[in-house]
Amino acid sequence: MKAVIYRETGPASEVLEIVDIDKPWPKLGEVLVRIKASGINPTDTKTRAGIFPIQGEWSRILPHHDGAGVIEAVGEGVSQSRIGQRVWLYATQWAGTDGTAAEYAVIAETQAVPLPDSVSFEEAATFGVPLLTAYHAVMMDGAVEGKTILVQGGAGAVGAYAIQIARAKGATVIATVSSDDKARAAAESGAHHVINYKREDVVARVHEITDGTGVDHIIEVNLGANATSLPRLLRNGGFVAAYGSEAFTGDFPMVEAVVQQMRMAFFTVFMLPRDVLDRAIADLTTMLTAGTIHARIHACYSLDQVAQAHDAVDCKSTIGNIVIKI
Repeated sequence: MKAVIYRETGPASEVLEIVDIDKPWPKLGEVLVRIKASGINPTDTKTRAGIFPIQGEWSRILPHHDGAGVIEAVGEGVSQSRIGQRVWLYATQWAGTDGTAAEYAVIAETQAVPLPDSVSFEEAATFGVPLLTAYHAVMMDGAVEGKTILVQGGAGAVGAYAIQIARAKGATVIATVSSDDKARAAAESGAHHVINYKREDVVARVHEITDGTGVDHIIEVNLGANATSLPRLLRNGGFVAAYGSEAFTGDFPMVEAVVQQMRMAFFTVFMLPRDVLDRAIADLTTMLTAGTIHARIHACYSLDQVAQAHDAVDCKSTIGNIVIKI
């Protein structure tokens, strides 16, 4: 089968290769999926670049955690009724070296989620890690109806889904962005208020929007850049769901956080318990079937254009997801 691999980390154009390798076959509890579309996340490109470490021994990586396709075969212990099922995949490459940048992928059946007929494979390839991260970040402190949520990085893949989920769950949503184009994207996702942090004082605007009380809940993509302002953005006893950060170079505002009784939780979707993922997937399936959640696709590339696709993900001006059609 045709697949993308890299044998060492580095720039996309230098290390990514298109090769022919043996088609995999499912073992106990696994399914074989004919990949129709492969989604690329910053996690994938930063791992390929060597910014994120790769666990364990490896001689080559077949990248991309997320994708969508059709189940063609099942391993022992998996119902034959799943053959022919349309599915979206998440965290495919997390437990090994093989992801979705290929014509076929083998994955645990629990990570092949039934896909509503109304959703395209290209859209579904953007779900995976971003959608599950967004859902957990919104819901991990309980119901959000009537609350005000601040989504940092509202035009990003996780941010866009978080806005849609939070609004659908009855929250008032404030989003931060870095440009006018990203402001329009966050508003289109459903943000009630959008703050351009390049031009506006985020703390002042949040207090203006909330009549001085602060927000109930913050979804934080860059703790290193935003930590010092968090206590001033939150109401007393407010909650921060932190899933990402650049290098932390400042001092953490411990005294302010204690006085504000700030609560914070860190997580990665790759390590969430099975029962938490199952509840999230069940709720998301209902929302997807109802058409509540929509993907924003920036561009689709062919497998032969994978290096350009990786570069597009890394471009800070890119708004929307990058997908490989296979």
